[in-house]
Amino acid sequence: MEKTILVYDNHTNIVESMVPLLAGEGIRMIAATTLKEVCSLMENGDVQLLLIDVELGPEGWGSGIELIAGLRKKSCIPIMVVSGQTAETAKIMALNSGADDYVTADCNPLELLARVKSQLRRYTQLASISRNISRIYTVDGLEVNDLERTVFVEGREVKLTPIEYKILRLLIRERGKVFSINQIYEAIWNMQAIGADNTIAVHIRHIREKIESNPKDPRYLKVVWGTGYKVG
Repeated sequence: MEKTILVYDNHTNIVESMVPLLAGEGIRMIAATTLKEVCSLMENGDVQLLLIDVELGPEGWGSGIELIAGLRKKSCIPIMVVSGQTAETAKIMALNSGADDYVTADCNPLELLARVKSQLRRYTQLASISRNISRIYTVDGLEVNDLERTVFVEGREVKLTPIEYKILRLLIRERGKVFSINQIYEAIWNMQAIGADNTIAVHIRHIREKIESNPKDPRYLKVVWGTGYKVG
């Protein structure tokens, strides 16, 4: 999948020379002309890396450091500084403010390309880990792993039917939210719920028999009388 790099307020020739090198690696470079545009693209997930200069025109590199710190609070995408500013203090402050790398304008374009690819690779891996973690749902001793389609209770694997699994996953994904019988039926079967009470009740009973140590006094899958069911 093509990656996109955003460039903001950078006036070094090395950035322009990077365009064909990046294109050869399937990496697209776009430029932002305003800080508002930078923030919008970063927050919307439209870019995977930001190239920025610490020297923002006549304002000097101090304002660039402040900008990096502000952007880091809003996004976790890699921020690379490419600048003609060679002062060691500027580099240290940029890194301390949230920049992931600092490259001077006299850098070999191939080295910059390697650094860019390294940052993109790291970010992609972290994003993948984050997505995977977000698909593992736990409530006390109950764990639903939607990556492997498994259910564990106190470390013991529990075998559910496909329908039972879908119902439990629906409820645990929205921990604490009460779902009516009709809402559960329509979410699982994708059709209007007509006379669904008995169908849902049977599946709920079977799930409880498998995940609860005492199905009559459930710890995980609870009924909210007159409303529906919830997990947690």
